[in-house]
Amino acid sequence: MKGMKKIIGRPKYLKDVPNHYCPGCGHSTIHRLLAEVIEELDIRDRAICIPPCGCAVLAYDYIDIDMVEAAHGRGTAVATGMKRCLPDRVVFTYQGDGDLAAIGTAELIHSANRGESITTIFVNNGVYGMTGGQMAPTTVVGQKTTTTPKGRNPGVDGPPMKMCEFLAPLDGTVFLARSTVHSPKQIKQTKKYIRQAFESQLRDEGFSMVEILSQCPSNWKLSPVECCGWIEEGMIPQFPLGVYKQRQTEPS
Repeated sequence: MKGMKKIIGRPKYLKDVPNHYCPGCGHSTIHRLLAEVIEELDIRDRAICIPPCGCAVLAYDYIDIDMVEAAHGRGTAVATGMKRCLPDRVVFTYQGDGDLAAIGTAELIHSANRGESITTIFVNNGVYGMTGGQMAPTTVVGQKTTTTPKGRNPGVDGPPMKMCEFLAPLDGTVFLARSTVHSPKQIKQTKKYIRQAFESQLRDEGFSMVEILSQCPSNWKLSPVECCGWIEEGMIPQFPLGVYKQRQTEPS
């Protein structure tokens, strides 16, 4: 309309195509945030994303940057090789909780411990999303899954793994933060953390990771609105939000 101006639109590097994610899934929101940060930092021609197996394995269909698929759990290993060969690139993995906290635990820990100058975007929805909703390392206590129909029992299954807290003591980690995409306020915070993680990599400080609590309506058996409530009431108490580690940059 005359006299009005457009204040927001599709990010330049988010492809204008339908996506395959279930209605209410958090992946599409996170894709948008990544595209916005990549555009704002003007790193599109330097960015390389490593998506292993999982619901987001087709990320290359949506974000218009270079992508290299990795075998299940091997994202940080592939990213390490990519960054060492091309140190001027901004290399990041995009991994789910089953991929990162179970199958890829060894690769993650050693990449982080070595202080590889890469970034991991860790999407934590507490279940194996692609393969049928089984219990993941991050499934919260009491949460029902296809393999824990009565709820996760810490006496049998152990407690959920808290990856930010797990990695924080390692000397090679420089930025670790946990956020969500279940509300406008937290979506803004998540974008801020993603930007901080990429900026840390641009300064070549070491390993950075942003953990994002995300909705999974299909496997949680909840509506999209109910999923937002479950993140607030079920996940955040067991996965507190905030920055877990941030290396202070020396003034130039």
